Parts: sequence; structure tokens; C-alpha cells
Amino acid sequence: MYTIAIVEDNEAIREAVVSYLNLEDYSTVEFPGCTGVLEHLNSNDVDLLLLDVVLPDGNGFYLGKEIRKASDVPIIFMTSKNTESDRIMGFEIGGDDFVEKPFSIKELMLRINALLRRANRKLVSAGAGSLSRKWRLNNYRIEIDFPGHELFVDNENTRMTATEWKILTYLVSNEHVVVSREQILDHSLEYNFEGYDRIVDTHIKNIRAKLGKGEWIETVRGYGYRFCGTPSTD
Repeated sequence: MYTIAIVEDNEAIREAVVSYLNLEDYSTVEFPGCTGVLEHLNSNDVDLLLLDVVLPDGNGFYLGKEIRKASDVPIIFMTSKNTESDRIMGFEIGGDDFVEKPFSIKELMLRINALLRRANRKLVSAGAGSLSRKWRLNNYRIEIDFPGHELFVDNENTRMTATEWKILTYLVSNEHVVVSREQILDHSLEYNFEGYDRIVDTHIKNIRAKLGKGEWIETVRGYGYRFCGTPSTD
């Protein structure tokens, strides 16, 4: 059974979401604000976090940034200010998705289920038939353990969000082939977003930062991106 944490100060919204999640056989834990969330995540298993942006005792974006320092738990931000700048800010700090208030519970469930699929899918096409693959680029090395959902950059384990993982494994499965932003978005989020180009660009920026100094991902202007690593056995 999946456990979903809900951080929402509006009691009516919180109770409605919890009731529906429980009907769908999800386990839930509730927080009316920021207090206690980090402590709970540090000592308990949580599969997904629904995080309000405006909270009485803090800011959801700031809390999400603190969570990302120690956890790759999937995060869906809930906000009444669903502007492009808000979405970009949320994605930059490691959020996986957004839902705008007032939202449909059915829409929220679709996003939860899609994100849990991304977070828990154990094999992708790039890793079919193998446990891990390695690539090199000049003096840099990366290794992807597909079943374990782990990325090693120059032998160091590097934390990734579910969405970053899906985008990276999609790029490496199409190594040296240019893929469009639309293709990346359809594959990684499983539905469309307004302002998709900036959303994909933000995720790519985060992935590049985690891949280190090597220019692993090339921007092909006017179209999309290409993974440039060379397969390696060493």
C-alpha cells in the first residue's frame, strides 16, 4: 500500500483529498502546515507528497527545497497561483508536478497515479536485458543501475527525482538521437502541460547539474536535446 503525505492548511480540502485517497486504498498522513513534515519524512516511508505552496507557518517551495536536500520523494505542489513562473520555480527546486486550486479530485488522482508509475517503474527500454549501463565522455563517467533506479556520476551515487530519472533514461535510450521537447514531455509526464518547453528546459538544467562537468546533454536549437555519452565497458 502506498503512503501519501498531505501538507494542506485548508481542513476541507485536506479531508476531501484524504477521504478519496483512502477509498482508493492509499494510506495517508496529514499535516496542516510545515511543522513536523521533515521529521516525519526522515523517519517514515512516504511514497508521495502533496504539498501546498502557501502555508500558515511557512512556504511550500522552501519546504520542498529543504526536503530535496535529503529525499527524492515525489512532490506534487498544490497552488492557487499556477502561473508559469510558479511552476518553473517549483520544478527548479525538484518538484515533479503541479495541480491548480480549485482542482478536480479525479484529475489529482490521475496525476498521483502517473507520478507513482514513474517513480516505481523498475525497467525502461534502455535497460532491457541488463542490470546497468555505463557511458563515458572525455574523462567523465556515468553509470545507470536501471532496476535499482540509481545514477552514479564518476562513481558517486547521485540523487534524482522521479521525473528527472524518466527524462534521463529516455535520453540515454535514444543516445545520439535528437528528441524533441514534446517527446520528452509525453514520455516523462504522460500528459501535456502549458509552457512545456520551459518545463522541459528546467528539468534538463537540473539533470545537467547532477551529471557534473561533462557536456552529456546537447541542446539542438529549435528542436530538442541529444545525449552525447559513448557506451563503455570499463
